[in-house]
Amino acid sequence: MTAAPSLTGTTADWVALGRRRRDGRRRTVAWGLGALLLGLFALTLMLGQSFIPPGDVLRVMLGQDVPVASFTVGTLRLPRATLSVVAGLSFGMGGAAFQTMLRNPLASPDIIGISFGASAAAVIGIVFFGLSGGAVSTFAIAAGLGVALLIYGLSFKGGGAGARLILIGIGMASMLESVIAYALQKASSWSHAEAMRWLAGSVNGATWGEILPAALALVLFGGVLLTRARDLETLRLGDDAAAALGVRVAWTRITVLVTAVGMIAFATAAAGPIAFVAFLSGPIAARITGPGRSLLIPAALTGAVLVLLADYVGQFALPSRYPVGVVTGALGAPYLVWLIARSNSGGGAS
Repeated sequence: MTAAPSLTGTTADWVALGRRRRDGRRRTVAWGLGALLLGLFALTLMLGQSFIPPGDVLRVMLGQDVPVASFTVGTLRLPRATLSVVAGLSFGMGGAAFQTMLRNPLASPDIIGISFGASAAAVIGIVFFGLSGGAVSTFAIAAGLGVALLIYGLSFKGGGAGARLILIGIGMASMLESVIAYALQKASSWSHAEAMRWLAGSVNGATWGEILPAALALVLFGGVLLTRARDLETLRLGDDAAAALGVRVAWTRITVLVTAVGMIAFATAAAGPIAFVAFLSGPIAARITGPGRSLLIPAALTGAVLVLLADYVGQFALPSRYPVGVVTGALGAPYLVWLIARSNSGGGAS
């Protein structure tokens, strides 16, 4: 244990001690979240409508053929749990990146219209063009990226985005919601049911073909985003201060935008727009880790825990079965109302 500096210690000593304590807390929280995530992952593989012993689960994961367990775990539970983790990590990290870059807890992709862009494209593809599977995913990914760049372009003025991006994004979200409602009105019974299943946000029937692109996007875009974590944190000080400290502000913003939206678009294509995970993960991670360095990893782990837990609750803890997006929506909506009420009472969002 690090000894506290004496009363005669310098201010630098006390600052260094505070930094070490904060870093220690963040490491402890990150390891704790990782352990919780592994525990939940194992639980979802073992417990469901039937119990599969841990030994059988391990043998299935090692590629052995185990009666009953090979189908239950290998075909049903393992892809579902894996997609939950991949989607949660992507939504959590991407949401925290936006909230950090724009210094506002409302600056989440599912609040400022980016997720609605992917959703609108998917619904249009299903209803009007009869698309399915990979074609819907490709359409949703392209639209998510396109809407993000459009919102950024409309909000860009003299190198800044901030509150303008949030306001334009909220307006774009409202417009895209109207597009979705119009498409659903014109849908046939089959396409309406398929579109609603996609819009709910669900990991039901997850396949490795859906998981692989989302996982590759997480590794690629997430890796790039983590390399910009220090510059991203510096943006909290404001654009002028960040530029004075050597951060290429415009380049950092566009890099964060493309990588965060890329992760979220691929995750949305695989699992649908799982409501409020990107919105909730960053604030929860900030509350449990305290002030300090980047929230990207804690928020990613928090997102994965939220999706895994919400999916399990939706399957087995409620009278009826619900998609994961319904459960996360029920959790996130009250928090959004509380956050807006608190912001208004304080004279505006920070």
